[in-house]
Amino acid sequence: LEPMAASTSLPDPTSDLDRNVPRICGVCGDKATGFHFNAMTCEGCKGFFRRSMKRKAIFTCPFNGDCRITKDNRRHCQACRLKRCVDIGMMKEFILTDEEVQRKREMILKRKEEEALKESLKPKLSEEQQKVIEILLEAHRKTYDPTYSDFTKFRPPVRSSSSSRGAARSSSILTQDLSSEDSTDLFGSDAFSTFPEPVEPPMFSNLVLSEENDESSSMNIEFSHLSMLPHLADLVSYSIQKVIGFAKMIPGFRDLTAEDQIALLKSSAIEVIMLRSNQSFTLDDMTWTCGSNDFKYRVSDVTQAGHSMDLLEPLVKFQVGLKKLNLHDEEHVLLMAICILSPDRPGVQDTSLVESIQDHLSEILQTYIRCRHPLPGSRLLYPKMIQKLADLRSLNEEHSKQYRCLSLQPEHSMQLTPLVLEVFGNEIS
Repeated sequence: LEPMAASTSLPDPTSDLDRNVPRICGVCGDKATGFHFNAMTCEGCKGFFRRSMKRKAIFTCPFNGDCRITKDNRRHCQACRLKRCVDIGMMKEFILTDEEVQRKREMILKRKEEEALKESLKPKLSEEQQKVIEILLEAHRKTYDPTYSDFTKFRPPVRSSSSSRGAARSSSILTQDLSSEDSTDLFGSDAFSTFPEPVEPPMFSNLVLSEENDESSSMNIEFSHLSMLPHLADLVSYSIQKVIGFAKMIPGFRDLTAEDQIALLKSSAIEVIMLRSNQSFTLDDMTWTCGSNDFKYRVSDVTQAGHSMDLLEPLVKFQVGLKKLNLHDEEHVLLMAICILSPDRPGVQDTSLVESIQDHLSEILQTYIRCRHPLPGSRLLYPKMIQKLADLRSLNEEHSKQYRCLSLQPEHSMQLTPLVLEVFGNEIS
């Protein structure tokens, strides 16, 4: 409880030079515990000096007054021990009175109580909230393959400004060996139920910013040159299936009616795909890199699939902004779940139930940010994430507009998979 002050006659104990030097009591040579009453001493000599000063003790040396004080004999001669204390700089002025000691004890106790109260008021993730996060992390792990090994099963990418005929010669594996195990219990739609079991990965927006294609920024695209459409149609179809697999594992999602589940998935699929694609987006070259160079996507690739810069430019800006938030995996999966469970999606009937699930997920996200995301990254992070959801709505609207333009062309509509046609609509039907 005594104050500790460094003596100006002693080396700075915090210096790098002294940091590794053993601290020795200046009185008896025992291991020192710090600066006590202005000198480096052990606990024993600290207590001896305090008791002697408080009692105003007067000691007499039974020998010749120059005893050598050591750890073993320090109790033999109090007079020489006290003299040694004074010689190394110990000062009685540094000793607290009983009243000062009591006040200090009360201050320490009060500080501990305040810290305990502050800690008790600090938000904590409940066991249930932690469980939800673990479920979502596992759901994402099961529906996103960071190796992108399944991309080789898509119709091959053909990066060309000529014809897409050559790319269409290979039929997509995704429309073969169909299994309804994963979907028929959820969706009455044939298009949903005939898509294969999830294998895992990325997203339609795996593209990259490239200045070489600025001339494609208008919707006046030469539709006969959509060489990347078959490949990206398979990629999007594949990604939709992964979104379905992820959504089915969101706690509370299965409590909704099948109709509401379908409504939510149809309207949020492209937004979640864009969110998922951020995992493969790289700021260095502004590309969506999904393994080999064959699956390294830039904006020019997507213009060859029928989309213009009216969508792609804000999409790339969105990806850059989202990447710079440096979201934790936990925050990323919660954001995707919140995106899917939006009560204002068209066609949703039980909006109150959807809203309650979304509110619960939002509360978990806010608590997680407060508890686990350190400053300065967590500052205003939640509102920034919610703004990203608003940005996705605008991207979704533009995507729908451009998709309608594309699907009005029968020769290109037939390149799309049944699942894409089901989710985004078939303008030709």
